[in-house]
Amino acid sequence: MIEVLRAGALTTVQDQGRPGWAHLGVPRSGALDPAALRLANRLVGNPEHAAGLEITLTGCELRFTRAVTVALTGAQVDVLVERRPADPSPGGGRPVERRPADAPSGVERRPGDTGRPLSLPAGATLRIGPARSGVRSWLAVSGGIAVEPVLGSRATDTLSGLGPPPLRDGDRLPVGAPTGPPAPVDLTVAPAVPAGLRLALRPGPRQDWFTPAALDLLLSTAYTISPASNRVGARLAGAALPRAVAGELPSEGLVLGAVQVPPDGQPLIFLADHPTTGGYPVIGVVDDVTPLAQARPGTTVTFHGPQR
Repeated sequence: MIEVLRAGALTTVQDQGRPGWAHLGVPRSGALDPAALRLANRLVGNPEHAAGLEITLTGCELRFTRAVTVALTGAQVDVLVERRPADPSPGGGRPVERRPADAPSGVERRPGDTGRPLSLPAGATLRIGPARSGVRSWLAVSGGIAVEPVLGSRATDTLSGLGPPPLRDGDRLPVGAPTGPPAPVDLTVAPAVPAGLRLALRPGPRQDWFTPAALDLLLSTAYTISPASNRVGARLAGAALPRAVAGELPSEGLVLGAVQVPPDGQPLIFLADHPTTGGYPVIGVVDDVTPLAQARPGTTVTFHGPQR
C-alpha cells in the first residue's frame, strides 16, 4: 500500500487514458503529458500503460508499506526521503544516499532526483516538494497503482468523475506486483520549461462563425494562461475574438486541443478531461497540447498556422 500523508493541491491517479469511448460521452483523460508518465514507468520497470500519480504544483507526501522503486518525471522538485534507520535500502534502482550533515536523522535530501529510479525501503516516507518550475510531476511506483480500472483505465477524470477521486490525506492506494527490473540508467534529462509557448493551430469546424479579423488576432497577438485553467482546459486571457454569427450553436463533438470561444471572446484550449460535446464555436485545433501541462498562470501563448 501507499499511505497518503499529504495529498497536495491536486494529486490524481493517471495512466494513458481510456480512448475509444467518446461516442458514449467519455473523454480519453489520462496523464496531461503521456510521454512523461511512460518514461517514469520505464525507469521503474513497469509497462508503459501502468498507472502512476500526477502531482500538481504543491507536491505531496507518501509512505510506502513495502520496499519499492519509484521515479519522478516532469517538473523539477526537491525530494526528501525519510526512512527508519534500521531499514536497509532494497536492491534495484539508485540506492538511498546518506543524509547531508544538516538533515534530521533518517532523512535524505534529494534535490536532483527527478528522472532516475530510486530505491526506497519498506516504511519509507517520500516527500515531494513544490514545483520549482513547471506545474506537474508524474510518479511511477514499481508494480503500478492497482486501483480498480473503469472502462479499461485507472485514470481519474476530473470532469466526469470516472476513476478514483483525487487523493485526500489519509487515503491508501494498492500497489501491484513488480513485473520487471528498474532501468539501468543513472539520469534522464528533462526538457526545460519554456518561458512562453508557440502552438501550431489548424482551422476549426466553426471558423466561419468569426469575423475575418478574429483569426488574424488569434495568430498575431499573445495570450496568457489564466489562473482558472485546469485539467479540463487552459483558459487564455487576451484579445477577444469577434463573432460574425450571433446566437446559439447546437452541441457538437469536441476533440483534444479544440480551441473553443465562449461569448466573452476569450479562447479556451481543451485538455485531457475535456467534454466530448460543446455548444460554443471552435475556431481552431491545437496540434499538440502537451506543453500546456507545465504552463503556469501568466505564461505567454502564441499561435501559428501549420504552414508557418
